[in-house]
Amino acid sequence: MNGPGARGPGRTVIVGDVHGCRAELEDLLDKVGFGDGDRLYLTGDLVSRGPDSPGVIALARRLGAAAVRGNHEEKLLRWHAARRSGLPPEPLGDMHRQVARSLRREHWDYLGRTPLWLDLPEHGVRLVHAGVVPGVAIEHQSRRTLLTVRSLGPAGEPLERPGGTPWASRYYGPPHVVFGHYAQREPQLHASATGIDTGCVYGGELTAMVLRSGEQVPPPDERRDLLVRVLARRRYFGSGKAYGEKR
Repeated sequence: MNGPGARGPGRTVIVGDVHGCRAELEDLLDKVGFGDGDRLYLTGDLVSRGPDSPGVIALARRLGAAAVRGNHEEKLLRWHAARRSGLPPEPLGDMHRQVARSLRREHWDYLGRTPLWLDLPEHGVRLVHAGVVPGVAIEHQSRRTLLTVRSLGPAGEPLERPGGTPWASRYYGPPHVVFGHYAQREPQLHASATGIDTGCVYGGELTAMVLRSGEQVPPPDERRDLLVRVLARRRYFGSGKAYGEKR
């Protein structure tokens, strides 16, 4: 049986939040041995906080990668749409304003085509950026939940902040949900969900789940064999506090 870093035909490579860390994405794809026939998927937040948002989008476009929309893309796209329609846009902070200025038409077009979720039936996997409310059909999940949820409150309500019950611990598929957004030092391995944002932009790691053709996601105790990780080259954002804080 090939390990996740070994070349194999028609593999699916799912990468957690890149946040403008183009060099680390290239490092990770090199480690995986990404090549002809492989398919690349991204869990959103391709941009902002890291050093090269346009470079990440350009690499994704060149490799034919599909991405779900993250909350950072959503913020930028709302601003961009308002500007194009002549309406006063919601003000951007310095960080997002710098990213917006760096993007060209092809970058905006790519981000504008990102859906809120993607299904990969071959693997029984659904990609979302942040998560879902368990028991609610995907078509009835709120946009805000898909983009920002981290935990559940006492009544099962979606919360953006950590500290409640992790939504993924209460979710039971199918499908298996692979998500980002909630940066942790280690991947989140739940019965029917896997979180692969391991905080690259905060000086952590960039993580990929690598699935062979037709492979299903195994139970948590076997799942680490599917994960490939590379260290961030440096910390680009944040103070180095524990991941998972409201960002």
